[in-house]
Amino acid sequence: MTTLPLSILPERPEDAAPIERLHERAFGPGRFARTAFRLREGAEATPELCFTALVGTLLVGSIRLSPISLGEVPGLLLGPLAVDPAFEGRGIGAALIGRSLERAKADGHRLVILVGDEPYYARFGFARAPAGRLQMPAPVDPARLLAAELEPGALDGVAGQVVGRRG
Repeated sequence: MTTLPLSILPERPEDAAPIERLHERAFGPGRFARTAFRLREGAEATPELCFTALVGTLLVGSIRLSPISLGEVPGLLLGPLAVDPAFEGRGIGAALIGRSLERAKADGHRLVILVGDEPYYARFGFARAPAGRLQMPAPVDPARLLAAELEPGALDGVAGQVVGRRG
């Protein structure tokens, strides 16, 4: 496998259009119907937790984290995480996740959830959320609702409706 000259940089306002095109390529038109998309409608992504991946000047990946409430507890929703299909399998998604979670932890955030595949996200500390404790705004396969504690014990006692929130 060839090593790519990859740069992970903070997302900038001028990245919005290229990121939207990336989302179209990576997720297609069905992305608007997903539960995670519905959660993000209620909250703007946290700018300091959003990053892009570039190979040279080509934007090939993006990650955003948005503020949510899990019952009464503040947290973050990871997503969307997108990698250009032509660049999948090269560690770009892992680099984006690592950078965003590192920054979230440094900024004092304690808990991150996402809807995704546990085998992929487990290496970043994600595991299935406790069954029945979190209610999403639309149906989600319980095996795909994952949580990562950025501080040990952050998920203890957390329960309730998951909703997007502003900053």
